[in-house]
Amino acid sequence: MDRPKDGPGPRRAAALRYRPDRDRAPRLAAKGSGAVAEKIIEVARRHGIPIQEDPALIQVLAGLDLNQEIPPAVYLVVAEILAFVYSLSRREIPAAPGPG
Repeated sequence: MDRPKDGPGPRRAAALRYRPDRDRAPRLAAKGSGAVAEKIIEVARRHGIPIQEDPALIQVLAGLDLNQEIPPAVYLVVAEILAFVYSLSRREIPAAPGPG
């Protein structure tokens, strides 16, 4: 997601989908600006999907076609976001009780 602070232009957003059993890399699931970006953000919030603000990443993602795999140049940034998302989900799931 990209939020212009004082600059011109509508808000932009993109959504990634990653299915390790099917995809070699995350794919662009949605992208848009203005009202479409607001809807992407609204759906993410409604489903408890973490939102990351990164103007440089949204610029790259905005240039992709829908369902296209992310380019290798952004693997590191996306890997950091996925690691953050996974750490959040681990905190929300209580650990199984140990023996004894």
